[in-house]
This record gives sequence, structure tokens and C-alpha cells, in this order.
Amino acid sequence: MNLLRYRVRTFFRYKDLIGALVSRDLKLKYRRSFLGYVWSVLNPLMIMIVLTLVFSSLFQKSIENFPVYLFTGRILYDFMKASTTNALKSVTVNAPLLKKVYMPKYIFTVSKVTSCMVDMVLSMGALIIVMIFTRAPFYPEFLLCPIVIVQVYLFCCGLGFFLAQMHVFFRDIEYIYSAVLTAWLYLTPIMYPLDVLPGYLQTLVKYGNPLYYYVTQFRDLIYYGRFPGMRVFAGGWLIAFAMLAFGIWSFQRSKDKFILYI
Repeated sequence: MNLLRYRVRTFFRYKDLIGALVSRDLKLKYRRSFLGYVWSVLNPLMIMIVLTLVFSSLFQKSIENFPVYLFTGRILYDFMKASTTNALKSVTVNAPLLKKVYMPKYIFTVSKVTSCMVDMVLSMGALIIVMIFTRAPFYPEFLLCPIVIVQVYLFCCGLGFFLAQMHVFFRDIEYIYSAVLTAWLYLTPIMYPLDVLPGYLQTLVKYGNPLYYYVTQFRDLIYYGRFPGMRVFAGGWLIAFAMLAFGIWSFQRSKDKFILYI
């Protein structure tokens, strides 16, 4: 318990540094860009238009208002992909700084995930535009979206910690994870309804794909206007905290060896 309190105090002691790193990441992303932060809305909007043109003809009969259905899944996947990919290199790319100044190494991983979360929140503007354009109803449950965002954030932090410490010792993890992300995209019901999959794949997705829990909750709140089922809701929190605990454990166990490999 004393160790936990110490780590919490340490985290809040460096909260200003985390804020500065998040601000730096956002500024660097749109540096010398004419539209700047507007790209947080335009980029997902353009990707959604392309995907809608490609996949709507396949599922237009089984999925009503396909653009909103697609967007409610894609926005979470894009956040998970961007945050964990950036977190993967968060320790190694900051090696020069870590060799000169002492600071908790997890600060860089947290800042990467947090900056991507801010970017995702900005991209929610594109979702609202799509809902207005397609005349989709705005349900009161829309206001509960932060509950799902917090779950995904905790999950991505945990996965980011694990990937960051793995990348220090095993640089090939970068390429392996890229292939995993591709498979993860197609094994998540983002562009298609779950019932088009064979029975064994449906079971695999429901019980073996963490992102399924978050996409389902997000889609229930925004697309269907209902509170998620208890199994999916409780499962989302359980997976998030389990991944966070595992990520912190793996990161803390190996952090003292980083200096020998970075």
C-alpha cells in the first residue's frame, strides 16, 4: 500500500511534465500544417468517406446508416492503433534524455497515449458532422461516451507499457505488432456486422478480442441509443484494469535494465 501511494504521488508530481509532453506531441503533429488541428476532424472524415464508398454496397441492406455504424467502430480502433504504436517507441526515442536526466520512464508512454486520446476527442467532431449530415438521431446516451473512452484509455496505457518495454529489448516487436494490428482490424466488427462471421469466429471475437467490448459499448451508446449489456460493460472494465496491471507490472520489472539497451 505504501508503494502504491508513493507511485501515485510520483505520478502527480510529474503531471506538469506530462502536460508539456502532450502539448509538444500535438504541436509537432500539426507543425507547418495550414489547417492545423482541423485535420483531427478532416482526416477521419475523409477515411470514413472512402471506407463507406467501398463497404456500404456490401452491407447497405443489413446495416442502417452505415457511415455512423462504421465511424463508431473506426474511431476507437484508430485511437488504439495510434496510441499503442506511439507508445511502443516512447522509451527508445527518448533515450538521449533518459541518459541525462532522471525521471520516471513511464512518463513518456503515458504522454503518448494521452496525446492520442486528445486527438481522438477532437475527431469526435467528425462523428457529429456525419451524424448531422446523415440525419442520425442524437440519443441522451451519447453523453455517456466518456465512460468508454476511459476504458479504452486504460487498456491502451497498459498495452503501451508492455510494448514499450518489449521494444527496448526486442526491436522486431515493431514489425510483429504492425501485422497484429492488421489482423486485429479485420477481426473486429467495425466494417461489418458480427453475424456475418462463422460461429467459431463469432465466439473468438466475443471472448478473445478486447476491442470488441469497447466498440460494442460505444456503438450501443451512439448508434443504438441504449446502455450496453452488463457482460460487455463489466468485461470492458475488467479487461482495461487487467491490461493496465499487467502493463505496469511488466514495465516496472524491466525498467532498471533499460539503460543497458537504449
